[in-house]
Amino acid sequence: MSSLIKHPRDFYAGLMYSAVGLGAIIIARDYNMGTSVRMGPGYFPTMLGGLLVLVGAISMVRSFFNKGEGIPAFSWKEIVLVLGSVVLFGVLVRGAGLVPSLILLVIVSAWASDQFRLKTALLLAVLTSVFSALVFVKGLGLPFAIIGPWFGI
Repeated sequence: MSSLIKHPRDFYAGLMYSAVGLGAIIIARDYNMGTSVRMGPGYFPTMLGGLLVLVGAISMVRSFFNKGEGIPAFSWKEIVLVLGSVVLFGVLVRGAGLVPSLILLVIVSAWASDQFRLKTALLLAVLTSVFSALVFVKGLGLPFAIIGPWFGI
């Protein structure tokens, strides 16, 4: 028995676009719409949401006519490592500071790759954290501690 959906990737991508677009429209429904000349706060999210729903619908319709490959197995390890590193950064940045938190973020998220090498990840982590400290703390003056109070520095 053959499936009605011939291109699962297009179908689920379209479903995702439509869901995000519908979410934007629903969230913006209580905002003042305004006009195209004098846009209110609800105009942009509603229009963008509508466009996303349209793109999603087109993608889903195409999935019934064009053949394509299926969706591979879900990569849980990679998702957990990348999202977990972002959560870890958010939890640690106030106490540990920007540099240690960024170093952990880069190393843990790099660990999700099949080509992970600790030496390369450490080099990238140090360079990223030094660059970020220079740009965001020194250059832009954002109120981040470079090394946090947990280290007593």
